[in-house]
Amino acid sequence: MKLYVIVPLCALFTLTQQAPSPRDKCACELTNSEKAFPHDKLGSVETNALKCNSNITPQKTLELESLLLGLERRLPQLQDDVSMLEREDDEDLYAVVSLQVIENELREIKLFMDRLNSTTLGHQHLTADTSKQLEELKAEMQELETYDTMQVVKTQQANKHLKKELDQCISGLHATNQPTQPPQGNCPHGEFQNITGPRVYTAGEYPGSYTYGAWGQDPKPEAGKESWYWLVMLTSSNKFSNYVRLYSSLSSLIVGVSAPGNVQISPSNPTTNTIQGPNVVLYGGDLYYNCYNLDSVCRFNLTSQTVTTLQLPKGTRFNSKGNFCHLDECYPFTDLDLATDESGVWVIYTTTQDFGNLVLSKVEEGEPLRLGRTWHTSVYKQGVTNTFMACGVLYATRYLNKELEEIFYSFDTTTGEQRFNIGIFIKKMSPNIYALNYSPVDQMLHAYCDSYMVSYKVLFNRNGYADVFY
Repeated sequence: MKLYVIVPLCALFTLTQQAPSPRDKCACELTNSEKAFPHDKLGSVETNALKCNSNITPQKTLELESLLLGLERRLPQLQDDVSMLEREDDEDLYAVVSLQVIENELREIKLFMDRLNSTTLGHQHLTADTSKQLEELKAEMQELETYDTMQVVKTQQANKHLKKELDQCISGLHATNQPTQPPQGNCPHGEFQNITGPRVYTAGEYPGSYTYGAWGQDPKPEAGKESWYWLVMLTSSNKFSNYVRLYSSLSSLIVGVSAPGNVQISPSNPTTNTIQGPNVVLYGGDLYYNCYNLDSVCRFNLTSQTVTTLQLPKGTRFNSKGNFCHLDECYPFTDLDLATDESGVWVIYTTTQDFGNLVLSKVEEGEPLRLGRTWHTSVYKQGVTNTFMACGVLYATRYLNKELEEIFYSFDTTTGEQRFNIGIFIKKMSPNIYALNYSPVDQMLHAYCDSYMVSYKVLFNRNGYADVFY
């Protein structure tokens, strides 16, 4: 009998030796002291996970959006028909016909309402069922992990995480490789290649006080204000603000010495024409932002302290109905995102007509303030956490985890080309980036993250060589 085969297994098995037979043969019985792995339960978990994925589809969201859009278009038509009947009622044949038309429209609207109620109720049940299934799946997976006595799964997860970090590190070190895609837009710097940093990381004048806000430089400053920086903090309920704070230099902003100080939009907060949401930019001495309680862009001139408003298209979502989001949360009152680049000011938003996809419009300066050309994209706004413009190209980010954000999407306004595979990573200093804007002055990305101000250097690629502007 070869006993040396049994010795290494003594921790897992109990060895029982039977009495030798007349022919001097020895038999060994192995008893497994470990619990048998429940393969059936693993198969059930996989089946339930597939079923959960098949139940949640984009078509369900589109169905609800379509019903809302149809109802939104029917109601104004009904109102117009009723108004016409009131104006032209001759108490004769015309009135009878008009009433029949209105009756038919009311019947169709009721059908829309019934379908909408049914669909909404179905979505509520689906959401509740899916949440329950996810909790059950999580508990079952945690139970299955207890069978991994050799820590194989945890080791694999740790190795996968380390490999991902290594790949990102290598990618950062070799950010200047020849791009495989043609340059985008008409940019004097070349193609947006990568970002480095952070270069600036500061709590500024009010450490930890205001979670939401924005900061940066004026790309078209007045003479003598080229080194100035601006800061907007949402001082009321993390939603509203009524002033912009100015700093004479970056070092002044970092140490918290504000000069010339605050420029007030209104003594009250919030009120008409004050700031709503964190997506704010300064351009040409004018502060652009989402007007309080309106689907409009406000332009506040810091010198004259006057406000001009720009009405956005009908159906534009506002008042926290079209926010930036990730799986864990949505950022309140981020319906409108203002951005600057080499060509001026842009506004990014969404409408009911576009079923929640991003819409991009150029804001034309001058008097009166007006909306220029508009582009419609194929990326869903609530799957995006932030946007910014650089050289006429729209870029969108998404949340990966508490340490990383990914620039994953671009839309080139020159060619109309969309890409979903940008793959540029932002190393975050705190979990959430509530405002992100590109500065064409020094090719920096300015981010406002959980009350911290952070900046990153943008690397461009010109003729195969990376241009880094210091």
